[in-house]
Amino acid sequence: MKKLILPLIASCFLFSGCAELQQVASQIPQLGTLNNADIAMGLREALDKGIERQVSKLTQTDGFYKNQLVKIFLPAELQKVDKTLRDIGLGKLADEGLMMMNRAAENAVKEATPIFVSAVKNITFNDAKNILMGNDEAATTYLKGQTTSQLYTKFNPVIKSSFSKVGADKVWTNIITQYNKVPLVTKVNPDLTDYVTNKALEGVYKMIAVEEKEIRNNVSARTSELLKRVFAQQDNK
Repeated sequence: MKKLILPLIASCFLFSGCAELQQVASQIPQLGTLNNADIAMGLREALDKGIERQVSKLTQTDGFYKNQLVKIFLPAELQKVDKTLRDIGLGKLADEGLMMMNRAAENAVKEATPIFVSAVKNITFNDAKNILMGNDEAATTYLKGQTTSQLYTKFNPVIKSSFSKVGADKVWTNIITQYNKVPLVTKVNPDLTDYVTNKALEGVYKMIAVEEKEIRNNVSARTSELLKRVFAQQDNK
């Protein structure tokens, strides 16, 4: 049947635009059509690529500290600590405290990368086609919504361990001690582990999104047949 219909369709499109046969053509299954499972595999591959190419950058020295997209700055309650230390001539100590927070995140992401890989592998895309046709960060946003809580639970102790490993705990104990000695200040005792955990997770998702956007907008970034087939569907949305 298809052998008879397809030449007729071609002729009508070229010469008369037969409305009836165009309707028939729209009902013929397109070759290479991807189902939800295929699209989900492509989305997972794109997210994996984000971890491989972008998140790996965070694990290097200065991966957070010198990356303005993800650099961790002081929380609001500690900005007054930073200013006070600088006002009394302890700017070097304040700089070290900021750097050590970022060092802890860099070390933690290195140790926790398998957690993110596992999260991507196990994620279920219930409506993969709509995510594929979404905005430039749709898959990353979906991953974030599905995994943030469980990743926080796993990532928090890694951050805590990293604080000790890179010496950030000692630096910040010294900073808080010095600050609390200043007359008339309100003493502080912040939970930096919680803060850095959340900021490190934000950084990971942000870098995965960088790669997702690249794959969506740059055909040459689709380095496998699956990525080419899946993301070709969103090119003409």
